[in-house]
Amino acid sequence: MTRPVRHPVSQIALRNGVIASGRRLVPEEVPVAFSFDGTTHAVMMASPADLEDFAVGFAITEGIATSPDDIEKMAIVDHDEGVDIQMTLKDKANAAFEARRRHMAGPVGCGLCGIESIEEALRPVPEVKNAGIVLDADDIARAARLLTSHQPLNAETHAVHAAGFYVPGNGIVAAREDVGRHNALDKLAGTLARKGIDGRKGAIVITSRVSVEMVQKTAAIGTAILLAVSAPTALALRTAEAVGMTLVALVRGDDFEIFTRPDRIRAGAAAHVA
Repeated sequence: MTRPVRHPVSQIALRNGVIASGRRLVPEEVPVAFSFDGTTHAVMMASPADLEDFAVGFAITEGIATSPDDIEKMAIVDHDEGVDIQMTLKDKANAAFEARRRHMAGPVGCGLCGIESIEEALRPVPEVKNAGIVLDADDIARAARLLTSHQPLNAETHAVHAAGFYVPGNGIVAAREDVGRHNALDKLAGTLARKGIDGRKGAIVITSRVSVEMVQKTAAIGTAILLAVSAPTALALRTAEAVGMTLVALVRGDDFEIFTRPDRIRAGAAAHVA
């Protein structure tokens, strides 16, 4: 994939009452199609980088595959206006995928790309296992701070999201960026799966608000703790509570709020249980 991720553009800005011309780097955004066994399942607007991770992560977090081994082969086809990621599933995974598609009711405009029914959008989410993970207040502040150093594209453009995987004692061991917050998390899921990193052994930290899809995808990765710099939605909180996930949001410096399952957080003076 040779399409540039960053693209310089001309700009004219008004500063201190003076109009000046210049150049700014902005992130690229292209349609990325996911095709399984010859059928397009979803088209996402995304940053054209880490596409193998994106494809594997999307397949896992959407319940199409359980691991990279379920994907027999993958081809990334670059078109003039976008990218088509063509995947062939192994027989067992393909049979499950076809059965899943037959049970979908059809497009209803529910607002989630690739989701073909409201029931599918609100599909059951697997419970997450504790795996002995406990964070203290310093871990939470450190995870958010370290993620910043793993955002080179955002440092130049100030226009993309990131998702990182934090392991106590090791810091951020993997991170991905994208113009879409869901895409960044899918890319992270893909790189964790492809590198054999156990999602139960750490916490996911994201730069965005927490909608229900972010909780669903985190649960699919198997991670019990989700940290976010912005606020959650009510449905995200109900879903996190139902699956046993610890959700910490509004992480700003040393301050944060624990919304669900505070037992995994050794909360000091910096924390507030919402």
